[in-house]
Amino acid sequence: MALVNHSTIIEFLLLGVPEDHHTQALVFVLFLVVYLLSLSGNLLIILVIRTNSHLHTPMYFFLNHLSFLDLCYSSVTVPKMLENLLSEKKAISVEDCLTQAFFVLAFGGTELCLLAVMAYDRYAAICYPLLYGQMMSNELCVGLVWGSWGLAFLDAFINTLLAWNLDFCETQVVSNFICEIPSLFPLSCSNSSDNFAVLLGSALLHAFGTFILVFFSYARIVSTILSITSTSGRSKAFSTCSSHLTAVSLFYGSGFLRYLMPTSGSPWELVFSMQYSVVTPLVNPLIYSLKNKEVKASLKNMLQKSLQHLR
Repeated sequence: MALVNHSTIIEFLLLGVPEDHHTQALVFVLFLVVYLLSLSGNLLIILVIRTNSHLHTPMYFFLNHLSFLDLCYSSVTVPKMLENLLSEKKAISVEDCLTQAFFVLAFGGTELCLLAVMAYDRYAAICYPLLYGQMMSNELCVGLVWGSWGLAFLDAFINTLLAWNLDFCETQVVSNFICEIPSLFPLSCSNSSDNFAVLLGSALLHAFGTFILVFFSYARIVSTILSITSTSGRSKAFSTCSSHLTAVSLFYGSGFLRYLMPTSGSPWELVFSMQYSVVTPLVNPLIYSLKNKEVKASLKNMLQKSLQHLR
């Protein structure tokens, strides 16, 4: 069956962008700026963490991987959207569409796992400060990161392999600016109920499994913070996890709504996709640099040294 798949339709049309040429030009400039800011912001976070030995701790080890992940995420989605904004025929081949859908799902799943791991790290640091070094050993940190990548890529591989066996012969139009697996189900003329069931099951296991870890980690964190008697102690403890909590809220909210809501061509699908694939990689560096004193201090020192070299 795989040998005769996609024989009727060989490409899709990504029509999630405005049709007006002037609007397209404005959107192109906007998202080009967003993409460049996202790249520079995440690269700067990685550079700061790599060059400052004081930031070689589990928390910043995970943040380093989160920034690299956001680089990958935005690079999978935004360049193709920019290309389509400049072209008359906003087409993508079936194979390229499925490849993009694979990486969107894989990187999104990895970020879910990584955010859950970072929540556990904050739980260990705040609830068990004296045992933190033992609880978050180098071996465990590396294992948690590789486990996050491996689990997400396995999940994406299974769902994309099932989608590859669908026959697409109904319509070419994808009402989005990127290819995502839920958007492909309405385009199939073969039965996609099994695909939807597997995607829903994996989304529930993956998303809610990591969400439960985040929820219980922060439940214990809040309980511990409330037991601290001094106001300054509470403020310091909360400041160490406020950046992560903001990132979790942004990503989980849009990701849950996008993959658990029925595919109906609603404009909200486009909004949610844009939120977690374009906006989040831009916002994360801002969240972690503006709300984190150590990162801000490292950035300031790096800029001062750069200015001294220029002089």
